[in-house]
Amino acid sequence: MMNIVKSFIADERGATAIEYGLIAAGIALAIITVINGMGSRLNAKFTSISTSLK
Repeated sequence: MMNIVKSFIADERGATAIEYGLIAAGIALAIITVINGMGSRLNAKFTSISTSLK
């Protein structure tokens, strides 16, 4: 029984999967933030162009 518990504690496969998940979530958050910022600036630019064309 103690060998099973020691084996479970020493097993790091789940920790690696969690780390990869956290990295993927961080990258996704960075991409969303950049796209959001670009979207706002593009919207302002298109609005400016639209106004100047009228």
